[in-house]
Amino acid sequence: MRCMKTWIPLLTLFGIASAALADGLIVIHTPTHVPHGHYAFAPLEVTYHHVNVKIDGQVAATAIDQEFYNPNPQRLEGTYIFPAPKGAQINKFTMEIGGRQVEAELLPADKARRIYEDIVRKMRDPALLEYAGRDLFKVRIFPIEPHSRKRITLSYSQVLRADSGLVNYIYPLNTEKFSAAPVKTVSVKVELATKRPIKTIYSPSHNVEIRRHGAMRATVGFESKNVRPDTDFQVVFSTEDADVGVNLMTYKNGDGDGYFLLLASPGADIKSNRVVPKDVTFVLDTSGSMAGNKLAQAKKALQFCVENLNDSDRFEIIRFSTEAEPLFDKLVKASEENRQRAADFIKGLKPIGGTAIEEALRRALELRPDRSDRPYVVIFLTDGQPTVGVTDEKQILSTVRRVGGNTRVFCFGIGTDVNTHLLDSITDTTRAFSQYVLPDEDIELKVSSFFTKIKEPVLANPTLRFSGNIKASRVYPSPLPDLFKGEQLIVVGCYSGDGHAAVTIEGTVNGATKKFTDEVEFPSRDTEHDFIPRLWATRRIGFLLDEIRLYGENRELRDEVTELARQYGIVTPYTAYLIVEDESRRNVPVGHRSLQGFDADREAREAMGRTWTALNMDRAGGQAVSGARSSSAFKLAPNAAEAIAVGKDEAQQSVVAASPMPSKAATRVGQYAQQQRFVHGRAFFQNGSQWIDSNVQALPNARRVQVKFNSQEYFDLISQHPHALPWFAVGRNVQVALNNTIYEVTE
Repeated sequence: MRCMKTWIPLLTLFGIASAALADGLIVIHTPTHVPHGHYAFAPLEVTYHHVNVKIDGQVAATAIDQEFYNPNPQRLEGTYIFPAPKGAQINKFTMEIGGRQVEAELLPADKARRIYEDIVRKMRDPALLEYAGRDLFKVRIFPIEPHSRKRITLSYSQVLRADSGLVNYIYPLNTEKFSAAPVKTVSVKVELATKRPIKTIYSPSHNVEIRRHGAMRATVGFESKNVRPDTDFQVVFSTEDADVGVNLMTYKNGDGDGYFLLLASPGADIKSNRVVPKDVTFVLDTSGSMAGNKLAQAKKALQFCVENLNDSDRFEIIRFSTEAEPLFDKLVKASEENRQRAADFIKGLKPIGGTAIEEALRRALELRPDRSDRPYVVIFLTDGQPTVGVTDEKQILSTVRRVGGNTRVFCFGIGTDVNTHLLDSITDTTRAFSQYVLPDEDIELKVSSFFTKIKEPVLANPTLRFSGNIKASRVYPSPLPDLFKGEQLIVVGCYSGDGHAAVTIEGTVNGATKKFTDEVEFPSRDTEHDFIPRLWATRRIGFLLDEIRLYGENRELRDEVTELARQYGIVTPYTAYLIVEDESRRNVPVGHRSLQGFDADREAREAMGRTWTALNMDRAGGQAVSGARSSSAFKLAPNAAEAIAVGKDEAQQSVVAASPMPSKAATRVGQYAQQQRFVHGRAFFQNGSQWIDSNVQALPNARRVQVKFNSQEYFDLISQHPHALPWFAVGRNVQVALNNTIYEVTE
């Protein structure tokens, strides 16, 4: 546990070994005696934690199964407490402990708060303050035998709230601060059934798997092992009568711009005659460098794609090495006969020769019919850089712009010897995206997963607009990608203005213009969906880093990346370096700097400087691929936390690849990037034992008030500012900016 560094009297709080995904926790009443009259900290562990949810319309039934393990030699007694979902109206609650039904008490938020604060007083740990506005289930547990397991199952049902057509389910997982060790196994399964076709299904909190079972049923799943996540699990969904469901969520706090998140989904029930027939050309690199497992996997992936073409589709295959060789020399119907010819062609492919990228791309682009309402897609797989024919990057891009038209060119870079600037510039130009497959990754899995998603186009060349006085800006992704059956479009952006408006998505279906409109409300103030600004900032940083990487660095781009990263806690080795350099340049007092450990580590700073230079300069190689994958994770982020974690890992790979750099310094760079938390819309940076609100640095002349942790003055302060409870829950030594005053909580 973060704050449990000394012997603790009276009461010991045990986390279920899973950071955030252990929803309930046990307060231990049995003292464990040690010398000098104090009590030892003896944490319980969790062997598994499973959550199964069944949602029928707006009624959700949640069943929890978790097992605690007491690794200590003492028999313990405690109370199991479970913070109820905020705003939930529980109409049924049952609990079983060790095979026996027990009576549990449900306390309303006002009584629960006194219990939470009492634990904080006795434990000297503020972490429970975050739940002080919630109801509370509690039940006594005795005995907890030494070296024994205690299984707890509980279930409750609730009526879910609907807002602007979106139904919202939240499961309280954020108990990371009570965890003694990562939870071994965590799973959340949501089975969704509705009376009308399901359109939008989205999790702003976790990277979930969504499986649709027809029009009105779906399963949402999340599973992880040995993890410490710190975010409540959330799923939103909607049902719509229209072919494409359009839903909007907003966030606006103060007089500045607001933020919006728009979800557009055709669901799984779109009629087959509304699915657009498409033309696809597969372009596969068969140069000598593809020999071995790379070509074997690529051939399997290509075979999968051919087998999964729609009957109404047309296709072509071009293999290239020193020259480009098409199979049919034209687009042909996806008939059984043509698929068999393709299978034979793929089977006979051999690795030999150079890499004629320009010729292969040009021949693929020229296959697009002059007059056609069908989407045209090129799927381009290569493991190298152009070595034959036209090799100049600018000339190749000029060919793509001249011949490409509305063609989408999706690029797969295989290995690390690929020109990331070239591939990313091609996909940017053609409204597509790149993916990079590392040597230890499965090419077949990545390509087949991608093709499954784009199998059935529904809306081509979509655009977005708002009516009234609403003005949208810095919208991502931009331009909007095509929309496919079973997939959904997640758009974030800034907006000014407020009031009633219509949001319209317009595109083409089989050559005809199609509009989907929803009436929405942009409130003058709305702070419920505080995840939206961070998701927007994550995508914005991805866009800015790509601008720097592909087209060169300038002060404006660099400064904006730095400020967004600091404000929203989007810290990777790249952004950590920018934050440290920026604060050093501005002569920010050392005590106010965000990453003081990194700032003082000369070896790590110099090494990270070399890595940043490589991001700007390298077009190919391990650092270039890691940089491209990191930016891509941000640009395509479905939710902020998962994207930042992936982007951080990719950037760390780039740090490791930098030379010369001792491995210990590389490890430290990664550790510095971990010293931050994003809580309730604010970033906090850890410096020693103190957590500092990122807003503090922008208020150099603010009034400062020191408050002793756990004093009556402290509890009076948090009572006066209930919205700030999550911020004060960060730690016992924390600086929080409120109303132009900086409160310094210290021990």
